[in-house]
Amino acid sequence: MPVPPAARCVPGASSTPAVHPLAAPSRARDLADRAAGPGRRDPRPGAHKVVVLALDGVYPFELGIPHRVLGSADGRYEVLSASVDGQPVRTDADLTVTPGHGPEVLAEADTVVIPPYAISPSSAATPDPRALTALSRVRPGTRLVSICTGAFLLAAAGLLDGRRATTHWALTDYFQELFPRVELDAGVLFVDHGDVVTSAGAASGVDVCLHLVRQDHGSEVANHVARCCVVPPYRDGGQAQYIERPMPPASGTGTGPTRDWALQRLELPLSLDELAAQAAMSTRTFARRFQEETGLSPGRWLTQQRLRRARHLLESSDLSVERVAHEVGFATATSLRRHLAAEAGVAPSAYRRTFRASGRAAGDVREASTT
Repeated sequence: MPVPPAARCVPGASSTPAVHPLAAPSRARDLADRAAGPGRRDPRPGAHKVVVLALDGVYPFELGIPHRVLGSADGRYEVLSASVDGQPVRTDADLTVTPGHGPEVLAEADTVVIPPYAISPSSAATPDPRALTALSRVRPGTRLVSICTGAFLLAAAGLLDGRRATTHWALTDYFQELFPRVELDAGVLFVDHGDVVTSAGAASGVDVCLHLVRQDHGSEVANHVARCCVVPPYRDGGQAQYIERPMPPASGTGTGPTRDWALQRLELPLSLDELAAQAAMSTRTFARRFQEETGLSPGRWLTQQRLRRARHLLESSDLSVERVAHEVGFATATSLRRHLAAEAGVAPSAYRRTFRASGRAAGDVREASTT
């Protein structure tokens, strides 16, 4: 029977569909091509060769991203997988994968992707020597791409020294401690230097692979790939919008009680004089003590707490942006937009779309399920 239209973007959704014996051969070939999904076809002659290097403890989801995304570009990429010794690789889940190649294939690659792998204090600083040896096979000029903790291998190999790079935001402090010569930016989804590209965690692997397609073949091809993979072709903002910023508990001494007091009055235009008076300190002493206890100036701390509450309201309520701004103490919606864009890289409306499913979106899902 013919493959349903919804399955045509799913690789391997079906074998070649049955074709009526009288159907023209060209029609049969067309149906067979479409059954594999738009964009899924054998590599073209001279296709850009991508090798995904699976290390011990590799994350299965991210391991498959280059195959799924780059493999949906109408045969423009040949995507292969390899291990450091040609042997099966243990993942961080309860399964083992067997890459199709050993490290020798890295010498043929145009792009090498390092997906994330489970790291420990020892393996992060000093990775498996076989992994470094495998990297040494890569030809000069080959593009290197890391996803999430894959950046640790590139950094350990000295390939990120003096360069801006990124990795998962939760590993920022650990990475910077190990590799102080790397300029780490934990607020972005990826950093592209042309020959070296680093990306953040999990789904940012999709973002960076779409970016590679866009760089190599333009937006039209990248948009086609995104539609086949059912993902947005480009995500607004960066990692910053996903970082949780828990508020440290206020102590019962110093400026702690005043911080508790201020949190109950964020909608008010609190001044430094008011805060200092509440703490029964001079403004100068209060500002110094506040900085010592929180690492922030009172003004910066207030802005952070207002943004924290604004993000919560955008996620959990239907309040307008103007009302949210008023509720958290920003003078205008413009002020909220400016501060949120500086912190998270997105406008309030975009933040809400990302983190809160509206009734309309839920209705769209229900309607789609009935067609």
